[in-house]
Amino acid sequence: MKICRFNQNRLGVVLDQAVADVSEVLSLLPAQHYPLPQEDLLIRHLPDLMPRIQTLLPQAPRVPLHEVQWRSPVANPGKIIAAPVNYSLHLQEVLNDRNLHNDNQINHIQRAGLFLKANSSLVDACEGITLNQPDRRTDHEIELVIVIGRRGKNIQAADALAHVAGYCVGLDITIRGPEERSLRKSPDSYTLIGPWLTTADEVPSPGALAMRLQVDDELRQDAHTSDLILGVSELIVFASRFYTLHPGDLIFTGTPQGVGPIGPGQTLRAEIEGLGTLQTRVQV
Repeated sequence: MKICRFNQNRLGVVLDQAVADVSEVLSLLPAQHYPLPQEDLLIRHLPDLMPRIQTLLPQAPRVPLHEVQWRSPVANPGKIIAAPVNYSLHLQEVLNDRNLHNDNQINHIQRAGLFLKANSSLVDACEGITLNQPDRRTDHEIELVIVIGRRGKNIQAADALAHVAGYCVGLDITIRGPEERSLRKSPDSYTLIGPWLTTADEVPSPGALAMRLQVDDELRQDAHTSDLILGVSELIVFASRFYTLHPGDLIFTGTPQGVGPIGPGQTLRAEIEGLGTLQTRVQV
C-alpha cells in the first residue's frame, strides 16, 4: 500500500490516478500526553490501522493526483540517520573532486560510520528547498530511505527487514565545504522524503531498485540500489548498534554517483523504481 500525507494534512492511499482520503482513521490514534514519545505516532500504529483503512477504501473520497500537494509521509521522525559514501562509484567521485571533499578525510562507510541530520531540516515536497548559503555550492543527492516501523536495539541481520514499515524516495541536500556533514546537511528544508510511503510488503527486494534524478531536463544521477556497499539489512544492523530505533525513524541509505549543484528556480525530480517520483523546486 502507498500511504501519503497530502493537502491540509490529510491521510491518503495512492491509487492509479487518485488519492483515496482515509483521514477518518486518524481519530483512532491514541491521545498523547507530555512528555511525548520519541516516535512517529502514525507509523507506530500503522499496522493496527491497516484493517480499518482497507474497510474505508471502497467508499473513500477520491482526490485527482493533479490536485494533490505532497506532504512528508512521516511527520515526526524521532531521528534522521544517514549513511555517507555508501556507493563505490560515489566514493571515487568524491575522492577525485576537491570541490566535493574540501580536504575533509573521506573514509569507507565501515570506518566513517553514520551521521545524524537535524529533524528540523525535514520539509514537505510542496514547500520546496530554500538555499541556506546561496553563495556556496549546494548539491542534490537522491537516496533510498528506510522508514523504521518497530522498536529495536542491537538488531540481528535475520530480523532487520521485519523492523521496516516501508520505503520512500529521499533527497539529501548538501552544502559543500569543510564543516562536519551534520551541519552542512541540516539547514531547514535540506531533507525531503516522499512522495508517499510504500509499505514493506510491496518492496520485497529493496536492493534491486533503479533510481534516477533529473534537474530540470538534465539527467544527473542514474544508478541502482544493488550498488549499495552496505545494504538495507546491514544499515539497520549497523545503526541499531549505536541507537535504539523507533517507529518513524528514517535511515537515508546513501547517494550514488552523479551529484551536482542546484540553483534557484530549478526543479528536481527524484525517482526510485516502485516508490514514485519526488518532485520539488529550489528557491532562495
